Amino acid sequence: MASAGQDNAAAAEYPRVGADFKSELESFRPETLTKADTQEKNPLPTAEDVQSEKAQRSVFEGIESFDASQLKHAETCEKNPLPDQEAIKAEKGVQHFIECIESFDTSRLKHAETLEKNPLPTREIIEEEKRA
Repeated sequence: MASAGQDNAAAAEYPRVGADFKSELESFRPETLTKADTQEKNPLPTAEDVQSEKAQRSVFEGIESFDASQLKHAETCEKNPLPDQEAIKAEKGVQHFIECIESFDTSRLKHAETLEKNPLPTREIIEEEKRA
């Protein structure tokens, strides 16, 4: 009897189902459900998938089993040396020249009138030259 008392105490701890929901559960008829066809969503891999996976696995196994003691020591040589002193001086001169141009004060310039010394010929002069 002690176990029956424990079962009743445990059942009392469960939440109670509402009366309307309980009546719906009791009146449920499985015949009202519609039939559904089951479709396989996780198909087996194709033969190409299996072959590509085998190829990848063989490459990885080759890398993992590679014996590094078969490698030969190689010396590297620098093929991109730093510029010499002359190139650095030339580049500094160009940079200084550009800075002087950019920082030039145009307010120190004097106004000048431009006179055209080689005017374009008029139509009459062109006509005379065509006739000659």
